[in-house]
Amino acid sequence: MVLSFVRELGSQSGASMARINHEVEALSSALSGHGIDEKSVISILGKWEPKESEAFREAMPHFFIKDERDFHKWDDHCVRLLKHEFMRFKNAVVLRAMHAWERTARLAKEALLKGQRAYGALIEIACTRSADQLLGARRAYHSLFDHSLEEEIATHVHTHERKLLVALASAYRHEGPKVRDEIAKSEAQALHVKKNNGPHKPIIEDDEVIRILSTRSKAHILAIYKHYHEMFGKYLDEDLEDPRLKETVQCLCAPQTYFCKALDTAMRAEDKNIKKALTRVIVTRADIDMNKITQEYHKHHGVSLSQKIAEVTKGNYKDFLLALIARGE
Repeated sequence: MVLSFVRELGSQSGASMARINHEVEALSSALSGHGIDEKSVISILGKWEPKESEAFREAMPHFFIKDERDFHKWDDHCVRLLKHEFMRFKNAVVLRAMHAWERTARLAKEALLKGQRAYGALIEIACTRSADQLLGARRAYHSLFDHSLEEEIATHVHTHERKLLVALASAYRHEGPKVRDEIAKSEAQALHVKKNNGPHKPIIEDDEVIRILSTRSKAHILAIYKHYHEMFGKYLDEDLEDPRLKETVQCLCAPQTYFCKALDTAMRAEDKNIKKALTRVIVTRADIDMNKITQEYHKHHGVSLSQKIAEVTKGNYKDFLLALIARGE
C-alpha cells in the first residue's frame, strides 16, 4: 500500500518518521482482510502519541474522511465492516462451542433473516446434513424459536424458491446404499424433460423435480447424476440453469466440491455476508469431512487450504480456523 503523509510531523527525526510510516502500513494491514491482527493493533495503537494517530488518519483515506470542520473522521461504512471483522473470532468460538443441532438451527435462522441472498446457506444445511442431524436441527429450531423451521421458511420466503426450501428442510432421507437403477434412470430422463419444458413454469417450482431432489436418498440421486451424464453428455448441475437447483445437486452429490467453492468464494469476497461462509464451513465441517475438503481444495487450487487461510486471515481468527482444520486433517 502506498501511503503519503499530508502533514509535516514537526521536528520528528527521519528515523522516527520511518518508524511511523512503517507502523501505519502495519496497522493498515492489521485492519484489512478476514479478521483482525489484534497483537499488532495493541502494540501500535497502545504506544502512539496524538500526532502519530493524526498521521495515521491522514494517510488512510479509505478509512477516514476529512470533515469540513478540519478533522479526520471514521467512514461509517468502514466502522461497520471493522466491527464485523473484530467479531469474527468471537462468532467462530461461539459457534464451535454450540451443540451441532443448535448451531445448525441458529445458522438457518440467520439465513432466513438475511433473505434471498442467504438462501444458499439453507440449501447447504438441508442437503449436507445426515437425516438425523437435520431432524435434530429441526427439533432445536422449534425449541429455540417456538416455530418449526418448515413453518418459518413457508412464512418468510416469498420467492419461487419457497417450495424447494420447505421440501428440503422437511426431508428425512433414507441413508442406505440400495438404489433401484431403472427408477434412477427414468428420473434422470424426467429431469431432462422438465429442464426443457420451456418458460411455462419455472423448473424450480415443478412438483416432480422437487419430489426427486427432496425425497430420494443421496445414493439414489448420485445414480441419477451418473445416468444423466451418460444419457445427455452433461452433468446435471451443469445443465440446470437455476442457481438454487445447481446448489442443491452439488450439495447432495459432491459436498466436498461445493464446500471448496464456498470457501474459495468467501476468501475472495468483500461482502461481509459472503465472507461469513469461511467461518460457517470450517466450524461446521471440522468434525465431519474436513480431511476430504482439504484434499479437494488442494486438488483444485494447487495449494493447501491451511496455507491459503494463513495468507488471507489474521490474528486469533486465523489461529482458530487453522486449529480446526488441523484437527480435521
